[in-house]
Amino acid sequence: MMEIRHDPVAPTRTRRLAPGHEIDAHRHDDHQIVYAGRGVLAVTTDAGSWVAPGTRAIWVPAGTVHAHRAHGELELHFLGLPATENPLGLDAPTVLAVGPLLRELIIAYTRAEDEDSPERARLRAVLLDQLRAAPQQPLHLPAPTAPLLRELCAILRADPADDRTLKELGRVVGASDRTLSRLFRGDLGMTFPQWRTQLRLHHALVLLADRTPVTTVAHACGWSSAGAFIDAFRRAFGHTPGSHPTS
Repeated sequence: MMEIRHDPVAPTRTRRLAPGHEIDAHRHDDHQIVYAGRGVLAVTTDAGSWVAPGTRAIWVPAGTVHAHRAHGELELHFLGLPATENPLGLDAPTVLAVGPLLRELIIAYTRAEDEDSPERARLRAVLLDQLRAAPQQPLHLPAPTAPLLRELCAILRADPADDRTLKELGRVVGASDRTLSRLFRGDLGMTFPQWRTQLRLHHALVLLADRTPVTTVAHACGWSSAGAFIDAFRRAFGHTPGSHPTS
């Protein structure tokens, strides 16, 4: 069994990670907000994965066992909050939108060296106000628990461009599309098309972090054209993949 590291206090700091670098499963007694000022961050728990580019941050509640993975040259900003202080009222990992002001507040706060100064206390108060106002983003890719779904989802994770229908995939795993559709809703809380779109968007973020051309990303992730991919990406993230911040 893999040992899970226990770090009592979630640190407030900045850390750089090379592409592909991982921080193994661990947990904190404090809440943590993780923001990638550069690159793309993936946070994984038993419940699934969350991927955040530079326009998003991830809230990780106290006690949550989680791992990090870097995509692209990653500059991580960690912000720890006491477990008794939950400004967002969230008890599960959540992706938050990060606008220009919140971005600068996170970077300034996590880079500050004088932890007890009045200036830093005021900065923290404004930062918490901005976090409370930050919209939540539906960027969670839930992990299946049902054996049939595990097998099916593994097929799609291996090749997000696989465009077979649920009925066709059902023949591979030995289940009807009706049974699988019911499992997707009951086990993952979303439809098969919704889950596959989330998977493809997650994969697209990883490829973009490696500076893969937009057209190549579109086809590698299963979109029929670059235009269709750009439209889907804009709806999910509010900007086009060509303007996606990787640095």
